[in-house]
Amino acid sequence: MSNTIFVLNGPNLNLLGEREPSVYGTTTLADIRDRCHAKAGALGFVVDFRQTNFEGELVESVHQARKEACGIIINPAGYTFTSVALLDALKTFDGPKIELHISNVHARESIYHNSLISRTATGIMIGFGARGYELAIEAMAGMAKAS
Repeated sequence: MSNTIFVLNGPNLNLLGEREPSVYGTTTLADIRDRCHAKAGALGFVVDFRQTNFEGELVESVHQARKEACGIIINPAGYTFTSVALLDALKTFDGPKIELHISNVHARESIYHNSLISRTATGIMIGFGARGYELAIEAMAGMAKAS
């Protein structure tokens, strides 16, 4: 069994810390990446942490995870609500999948309430801010060890 967790991040998350800090906080994606590596390492796992603004690249990362990862944590950002291609790719991954959102999408405008990705997620982590990534790593480590 692989001990690699893919942490995939969609469009505009490279702007964390600058973009809408009242919604997303001031923690940068680099800070989140460092925390994910530390948390995973403490649990005996490795993180492959990626961010892209391009849908096809995110789909390709899911395809790669099929061969290299024990689980996927994904913050699909705007693709959450629009990408059938990403949904279909995630359906091909047999391991556990956690959909993650920094903000509570259900407390926001109605456009953010209908996730396509939730249909394939093993679990969903929403509204815990940047700390949600570390919580998702803990949850994923538990699921991966159980399988």
